[in-house]
Amino acid sequence: MDWHNRCAASELRSGWITMHPIENLCCQNLDCPDRGQRGHGNLVFRGWSGKGKRIRMVYCRICKAHFSERKGTVLEQSRLPDAKALDVLNHIREGCGTRGTSRLVGVDKNTVTRYIAVAGAHSQPLHQERVAFSPPDL
Repeated sequence: MDWHNRCAASELRSGWITMHPIENLCCQNLDCPDRGQRGHGNLVFRGWSGKGKRIRMVYCRICKAHFSERKGTVLEQSRLPDAKALDVLNHIREGCGTRGTSRLVGVDKNTVTRYIAVAGAHSQPLHQERVAFSPPDL
């Protein structure tokens, strides 16, 4: 087991989320023939990004694209630590209001509003897909 896999298998520092294996990621390049396909062996780890080097950078061997492991996720442009960003979303999911969430998590209410908008836009295509395949009402 190499260094990267040992680190990816465990939490690296407090407040970080356990990393998923690189095999669970897929290429995000629109022009890549392997776009959206997981476990093809086309992705490799290529360094770190972000404050404190906490975000992995990924390289696709097929299309030669570099991108963040967060590309295409709700956390793509997140400036908050992973745990705090997920706390914001979890509080909202549980029905806590914007101001209550901002007090409980310790962020500005505008930050909470921004995460709600990003998460909503991110989840809308999935919702539309699920609704299209829902059974008809009888």
